[in-house]
Amino acid sequence: MAAPRCFSAVCLAAFTALLTMVAPASAQQSLCADCHFANAGGPNPRHLHEWDLSAHGRAGIGCEACHGGNPKTVDAFRAHQTIGRGRGLENPVNRRNLPATCGKCHSGPYTEFRTSKHYLLLRNGDTAAPSCSTCHGDVAAYLLSPKGLESECNNCHGRGKPRERVEYAANARILLQRTRDTRALLDGVRPLIRRVKDAPLRASLQYDYDQADVPLKEAAHAGHSFVFDKVEERLGVAMTRAEALSDRLANLGVRTPGR
Repeated sequence: MAAPRCFSAVCLAAFTALLTMVAPASAQQSLCADCHFANAGGPNPRHLHEWDLSAHGRAGIGCEACHGGNPKTVDAFRAHQTIGRGRGLENPVNRRNLPATCGKCHSGPYTEFRTSKHYLLLRNGDTAAPSCSTCHGDVAAYLLSPKGLESECNNCHGRGKPRERVEYAANARILLQRTRDTRALLDGVRPLIRRVKDAPLRASLQYDYDQADVPLKEAAHAGHSFVFDKVEERLGVAMTRAEALSDRLANLGVRTPGR
């Protein structure tokens, strides 16, 4: 039997020509999503739609980055020949393998997560242990809200649970909210810095911004180890520096949002 194909030869030629004419170079690197959109009967359409709206989709990070396969052909047999199938331990998107799969790009969070008790439980086959998708979704690349994170933590650590530690969930919610608040403050001052016409002054303000941004990113990475003391320390440094930068801009006569 001939290998199945996504399109007839005529449609395939037209489709490929159209992509070459209208798609940017980054979009031409992976035909997986294009083919699955054109063939709506493929597996898990919702998964595909979530990817299309995600940061991964916007960045042109195609299906093959996680699932494997050949992203340069719309021939069904060749495209799927090396794809990870099933839910076995050899599958890169098996929840036990997700940290390593995601870690190919997100090395900082992966390094921190590998130091956590959650990672050890996950590798030992504990089905209740969190993986990347627990907080970030299967493909949408979102982050749970502070309340959502608290609820997720309480699934294992809530009152009456076998691993009851109710303070864990509450602390996670508070620290995530502080992280979001600090990021919002920095996002608010960034465009204001760009408007400063004096080049040396703008460079000085940008330096202060970077000095606040670094510990904030370190706090976010440390959150993947679930060592809250480290997260709190880095957040404290980031917030102090962000507020000082905001005050400095205010003293220069540049108003920051909400201040």
